[in-house]
Amino acid sequence: MLFTRRRQLKRVGLRALQACLLIFFVIFVILPLIFRFSVTFQRGILFLTFVKYPKGLDLTKPESIGLYATRNFYITVKDHDQDEDGVRIGVWHVLPSNAVRRFKRELRVEEEVAKDPDQRDPTTGNEKELKDLAPAIRSEFPVVLPENEQLFYERLLRMPGGTVVLYLHGNTASRGSGHRSEVYKLLRKLNYHVFSFDYRGYGDSDPVPPTEDGVVRDAMKVFEYIANITSNPIVVWGHSLGTGVATHMCAKLASLRERGPRGVILESPFTNIRDEIRMHPFAKLFRNLPWFDFTISRPMYTNDLRFESDVHIQQFGQPVMIIHAEDDVVVPFHLGYRLYRIALDGRSRAWGPVEFHRFGSSHKYGHKYLCRAPELPGLIQTFIESYRDAVY
Repeated sequence: MLFTRRRQLKRVGLRALQACLLIFFVIFVILPLIFRFSVTFQRGILFLTFVKYPKGLDLTKPESIGLYATRNFYITVKDHDQDEDGVRIGVWHVLPSNAVRRFKRELRVEEEVAKDPDQRDPTTGNEKELKDLAPAIRSEFPVVLPENEQLFYERLLRMPGGTVVLYLHGNTASRGSGHRSEVYKLLRKLNYHVFSFDYRGYGDSDPVPPTEDGVVRDAMKVFEYIANITSNPIVVWGHSLGTGVATHMCAKLASLRERGPRGVILESPFTNIRDEIRMHPFAKLFRNLPWFDFTISRPMYTNDLRFESDVHIQQFGQPVMIIHAEDDVVVPFHLGYRLYRIALDGRSRAWGPVEFHRFGSSHKYGHKYLCRAPELPGLIQTFIESYRDAVY
């Protein structure tokens, strides 16, 4: 009887061990091997287009998240000359606060302006130009309707003295997610035009699987749209994965000089995908495996999923401001600081300066909420106003 019971326990223990070994083999061997040989899997983990929030958001109605006086429209990106259909991407143009106040009646947002505590007296922007040209614009646009909305927004964009910020978001969700809209509202309050868009595969843009070249091409198309309308300075702001898009795009635009961006703001940046994916929370279980580089890092590089900001930041001359929170667990603080050191050591001394601003972990801004730092508006304003008219 006792012998039989011991044999049963031994069998149970053996089966449990076999089950554990099988689970280990599947998670730590099979899954990494699938990742190595599946480009679709690699892109899915990198871009996370399947992560969508907030639920039920209608991106054609930015006013539903407090972004009144914002135009929603679409741009078509051609991947090559023979591409007849192209990729349609969704874009928002958020008007600056001083323009909203000046034309609140024509925009039909008088009630929203009265309720919004963020509408304050202007400290930057083209207030004089707005005042001088307001009568002519009002006579041309007594009321802004869908049929003349594009003309009105582009008319304000062309006005002298303005500044444009092109925002490049990170992975997951869309241009309408909460922390991103907080950034737009902050920049609006500083009287900057704000453009934000969804790369291919995100939001209401065409559901085309994104690639590094593809999302950079999307960003360049939106930049081109802005630059073709206005000669006002454009500052590029990238967050998280968007910092990799920003540096890659600016490297491609380096030859434009005065027609290129006037400054680059990198929020929570990394050096390159190889470094970032090793430090990402998703990789915590895998990063110490002897075959991690073979199955995870190297295949992404082979398939051109690199986002090498450490290389690209040495290929354009615009001033750069890096901001990073010490308690960022998605993109660790030391990667942002390492990028800063690489920029200092590798960029020409004749190029624009590179700034680095750290935000202490006690504030708990983490990866997404540096926009809530009370000192950030002053840093942004000082940086942009210092370099908006400089060409490097």
